[in-house]
Amino acid sequence: MNPLQPIGRVVLSFLAAVGRLTTFMLSALFHCLRPPYYPRIIIRQMIEIGYYSLPVVGLTGVFAGMVLALQSYTGFARFSAEGAIANVVVLSITRELGPVLAGLMVAGRIGASMAAETGTMRVTEQIDALTTLSTNPMKYLVAPRLIAGVTMMPFLVLIADVIGVFGGYIVAVYKLGFNPSIYLQNTWNFVELHDVLSGLVKAAVFGFIVTLMGCYHGYHSRGGAQGVGAATTNAVVSAAIMILCFDYILTELFFAK
Repeated sequence: MNPLQPIGRVVLSFLAAVGRLTTFMLSALFHCLRPPYYPRIIIRQMIEIGYYSLPVVGLTGVFAGMVLALQSYTGFARFSAEGAIANVVVLSITRELGPVLAGLMVAGRIGASMAAETGTMRVTEQIDALTTLSTNPMKYLVAPRLIAGVTMMPFLVLIADVIGVFGGYIVAVYKLGFNPSIYLQNTWNFVELHDVLSGLVKAAVFGFIVTLMGCYHGYHSRGGAQGVGAATTNAVVSAAIMILCFDYILTELFFAK
């Protein structure tokens, strides 16, 4: 039975980690739904997640739209279907590229920041001090970040959608020679409200994942500076993997026949 011990150890460790994450998530949701709230902390986190992430998300969106227009033209030109570029750009941006790229960028910026901040508070015993002062750390540290992440990510993705479509418009009109009015008309006629709303729902889920992973790994960090560094890395990697996994799951729910 000795060769099976490492396999069993890995499986048990994985199940224990899933159980800890599930318990942490349920506790965080419970504190998000019940007062008291801390409006000043929630607003500060909204500004940190939403406003300060705009440059990164905007640059990602505009270049994604520009590259998508160029690559679509290269492929469609072989079949004399260049007129479908506007349709492909707006669908790809609103359904997939906008939410996923924005989620990954925010995970790299906000998830790492939350893990480092919360992990530093853990290893310096500031979280224990909050408990001593009769302040619930979950309600004071985790709940405001989750509320801010779920609230602000759809706004970031909506802005990324607009900027990404505009990037495709710039390339199509000023480089590929498309008629501006026809390109805009094709974009407006082809996109549907369901496409935009599905991307915004994905954005809310991704915002929850990013903030949950950042808070979870920071909250359970151990071992001083090395533990904080490991928590930061784990927060970004786990958030990125879960974003890609849930992107498929949500796409299957929204668009599978």
